[in-house]
Amino acid sequence: MKTILNLLWLVTGGLWLSLSYALFGLLACIPIITAPIGVASLRMARYALWPFGRRIVERTSDNPVTLIANVIWFLCGGMWLALGHLTTACAQAVTIVGIPLAIANVKMIPVTCFPYGKQVAEQ
Repeated sequence: MKTILNLLWLVTGGLWLSLSYALFGLLACIPIITAPIGVASLRMARYALWPFGRRIVERTSDNPVTLIANVIWFLCGGMWLALGHLTTACAQAVTIVGIPLAIANVKMIPVTCFPYGKQVAEQ
């Protein structure tokens, strides 16, 4: 079932979303100072490409650097990537088959906005 959902996801917007993350990640890797943000975006690209069968795990960290990195991420690219998820979810929700994919898209928005302090784990 996970494979079928992942293939549907890939065809109905997952590839587009993953490429968006990858493009943002490559742009963020150009200046040395934002390279960690670029690496995080490339990690999210992999998750956005094949999300079913994985889950997000909160890492408990009171590190202030995590908060600063999340704010920078959100302002530079997180809100635009979240808008992409929302747009794709609206398009997927038009059909009955696309409703589970739209729900998965909406569930990815908090991780898209604030990825630091979270980790992708296999189920």
